Amino acid sequence: MEARTCKHCKKLFNYLGGPVICAACRDKLEEKFHQVKEYIRDNPHEGINEVAEANDVSANQIRRWIREERLAFSEESGMGLECEGCGRMIKTGRYCQSCKDKMVGQVENLYHTESSVVEKKHREAARMRFLDK
Repeated sequence: MEARTCKHCKKLFNYLGGPVICAACRDKLEEKFHQVKEYIRDNPHEGINEVAEANDVSANQIRRWIREERLAFSEESGMGLECEGCGRMIKTGRYCQSCKDKMVGQVENLYHTESSVVEKKHREAARMRFLDK
């Protein structure tokens, strides 16, 4: 454990991991999240700035919750965020489904390539060898 200063209240606390905020500020932020979530349910067509203003939360914090897939834009709203991969408009998260599928394919290809290399090395090591006399 190490001692760090909370980004919100500037108090020292034992840092265990994650965002650099103390437990009290984390609890307050979680309460704000639930407040924002309820507000969005009641006002589904509000924009990020309006939601932020009405709930005394920064627009960046709301975007962070959307990127974490804790909040999402409604399908009816014309709003969204850009996919970090291709720039397409998305309702929640960091990547669109197409970019997610590409990443999964790349990981699968990497796994298959590495496993075939390991298999080949294993076959080479298991071969019978003869000594010349």
